[in-house]
Amino acid sequence: MSPLTTIAVRAARAAGDFLLRTGERLHELRIEMKGPNDFVSEADREAERRIVEIIHRAYPDHAILGEEGGAQGEVGSHGARWIIDPLDGTTNYLHDLPWYSVSIALEIRDRLEVGVVYDPVRNELFVAERGKGARLDDRRLRVSQHNKLAGAVIGTGFPFKSQRHLDAYTETFKAVSLAGCAIRRAGSAALDLAYVAAGRFDGFWELGLQPWDIAAGVLLIQEAGGTVTDVRGGDRFMKTGNVVGGNLRVHQALMDTIKPHLGVDLPA
Repeated sequence: MSPLTTIAVRAARAAGDFLLRTGERLHELRIEMKGPNDFVSEADREAERRIVEIIHRAYPDHAILGEEGGAQGEVGSHGARWIIDPLDGTTNYLHDLPWYSVSIALEIRDRLEVGVVYDPVRNELFVAERGKGARLDDRRLRVSQHNKLAGAVIGTGFPFKSQRHLDAYTETFKAVSLAGCAIRRAGSAALDLAYVAAGRFDGFWELGLQPWDIAAGVLLIQEAGGTVTDVRGGDRFMKTGNVVGGNLRVHQALMDTIKPHLGVDLPA
């Protein structure tokens, strides 16, 4: 691994180990509501603090975009920005549901270069480096070879934080369901995307996500031989949060299925 990837892995493991230990005393955690169905706990904030500390110890002038801390620092001549979700799946975590993850990505001059998704419950580490492939621990990852929606396992997530995408999403959910898929909604988009890269899911779509939800998972899928676009087939998913991913054929089938149900006012 490159030095940058080594730091991302170290930070992800440190945060994940902290979350596991803290999960043993969930009843003691202070919890706040950021918005409708959107919670944050002291575990989220402390996990992010630990990640940023490890990154800045090695690269003090790198910029940070974190779910809890927001934007920190300026993107300098090096062009480096770390995109961090210290706990993707907070609601699951707070209910002791074992499906959550730590997501860390590095973007250099607006191009994703490193992506790490760590599942501390299963001790599974998904790592991608641009041009070097994607791995789960010591195993090379490839997206699935399933070639149609019928019989596929598709991950998704409900737009529970904002109602503005609900009607469009409901129509796409119905259409994908009628195509004969097994749809899974587990509650951590970063982990869902990692599962697409690992071939466990054949595809994924969701509306209204944030950059820290998807950055690492996007690179994992791309480096595992898959395709990721926005819902119009373009590359604006980091800006709009509307994302479709999978192997080439399942991605196209998903696009063909959901496109007719998207309103003209929905950003790509």
